[in-house]
Amino acid sequence: MGRGGSDDLGTVKKGVVRQVAGPVVTADEMDGAAMYELVAVGNLKLLGEIIRLTGSSATIQVYEETAGLTVGDPVERTAAPLSVELGPGLLGNIFDGVQRPLQKIAEFTQDMFIPRGISVPALDRTKQWEFTPNSEIDIGDHVTAGDVFGTIPETALLVHKLMVPPNQMGTVTWLASAGSYTIEETMIKIEFNGVEKSYNMIQKWPVREPRPVTEKLRANTPLLTGQRVLDALFPSVQGGTCAIPGAFGCGKTVISQALSKFSNSDCIVYVGCGERGNEMAEVLKDFPELTIKVDDKDVSIMNRTLLVANTSNMPVAAREASIYTGITISEYFRDMGMNVAMMADSTSRWAEALREISGRLAEMPADSGYPAYLAARLASFYERAGKVTCIGGPDREGSITIVGAVSPPGGDFSDPVTSATLGIVQVFWGLDKKLAQRKHFPSVNWLISYSKYQKALESYYEANHPEFVFLQQSIREILQKEDDLMEIVQLVGKDSLAESDKVTLEAAKIIREDYLAQNSFTSYDRYCPFYKSVGMARNIIHFYTLSNNVIEATASSESKVTFSLIKEHMSDLLYKLSSMKFLEPAEGEEAVMAKIDAVRDELTAAFRDVEDLA
Repeated sequence: MGRGGSDDLGTVKKGVVRQVAGPVVTADEMDGAAMYELVAVGNLKLLGEIIRLTGSSATIQVYEETAGLTVGDPVERTAAPLSVELGPGLLGNIFDGVQRPLQKIAEFTQDMFIPRGISVPALDRTKQWEFTPNSEIDIGDHVTAGDVFGTIPETALLVHKLMVPPNQMGTVTWLASAGSYTIEETMIKIEFNGVEKSYNMIQKWPVREPRPVTEKLRANTPLLTGQRVLDALFPSVQGGTCAIPGAFGCGKTVISQALSKFSNSDCIVYVGCGERGNEMAEVLKDFPELTIKVDDKDVSIMNRTLLVANTSNMPVAAREASIYTGITISEYFRDMGMNVAMMADSTSRWAEALREISGRLAEMPADSGYPAYLAARLASFYERAGKVTCIGGPDREGSITIVGAVSPPGGDFSDPVTSATLGIVQVFWGLDKKLAQRKHFPSVNWLISYSKYQKALESYYEANHPEFVFLQQSIREILQKEDDLMEIVQLVGKDSLAESDKVTLEAAKIIREDYLAQNSFTSYDRYCPFYKSVGMARNIIHFYTLSNNVIEATASSESKVTFSLIKEHMSDLLYKLSSMKFLEPAEGEEAVMAKIDAVRDELTAAFRDVEDLA
């Protein structure tokens, strides 16, 4: 990362180490250095970044363990910012926080730990890629930044588009013909103002600088996650920002992984920022085993996934780099016209790294010791999400959805990181410790969570599922009513409630236990297609409406219909209502919806019979 993947540090000048304080190193004789410039610290050439300049002194945060550094050790400047390599070979790979390929390092060193100062190319220099030039580009054509000049089938799921790098333009003087090439071979030559430049498959981009776009668009397509509580009650959009705060053991990582496995995104960038190593190991173990059908073949979802692993035992400063590495790679795939989902698990660990560096710099602390600029850093990260019109041709749109897990100590949502995050994101999926202890997954608390994308998605719902907005509102009202009624029930018992309130409690129970909860260890419930979510909601609300209607219609007659009568006559149907979750999505939409519609018809007929009894 930023080293060009080799020892080509292109040294300008050398400074000397004056002070070492954990991951923060102060160096002298750094005249002419720039903020956020990449440096190599010490004889081992440890990767670092300048974060403060005072006269000829530079303060550097080092992304590797600094043990053994001494006063007087050299500091080599590179005259380049911290950058990532972008090109074919990213997908299916796992990198550390500064984009070093962990698998290649393991093969090279035969060690389970990353040796300090090691420099391995981020992308494989020897692998051959099958290149197909863009038939619409000829010699002499004018091209500009973002124009697609060729494609490569990188994986069975994704076609990699090779683009003219940002801020470049000119006339095509040469374009590679179809064939197999390595990423370092020249693919296109462009002349501008009499100067000819050659470009290969690799693009380098500074991680702190957002990649350019033509314009930001209003997002209007839902991010379908396969989790009913998220899709039905608190939906996000492709290009949205979501936060998942929750205490330890509430299932933040499990939800992040479920989204990575089943969401309707073209590409997944999963950043494990300061999390435990076994969680990344679990991702590496599970993801290759999960498949989706492509042309009647099972293809591993690792073909659309990229992992950035910065575990809790890795140097603290690299947590910040891992977040920026992840979002920059996401922007690269977005520029191809893909819908990218980036999982950041967890931004709290990044905030802790900011707190440690800030403390080492002796900055004035704000709430809980976090730096005063915490909210600004979080905002600058989340604002890189969104749906955009990509630069260059052909015309294409792409999006980045950021899902950030937050780990407040003890589940306290007034924690500065959670408060700052909730002031930025548009979707809040608040996790509840009590639900998690009851083994209710996903443990999203439906009373405190919210989504601000309801209005943006109305046009999609009207076009595809016209009744869904009403169903969504009805489910929310039932759950809210249940919460209000539970206080009365605890005081005087369920029997003293009005019949309509008893119906509300029963409907809420079905919604809670059989609709919002999912069993991720089963084939039928680990992923719920949106049509199944809508069909299940329709039947539950149909039952609720018919129950209330028949109770109200017979309220003034001598033979009243009570809820106990409904329950007695419809025990089988209530079981069928609860069993809709067992329908296998693998059977196909037509078969599943036919069974759901059959339950609806049975409900209608059964309520007619109950009314006749009255």
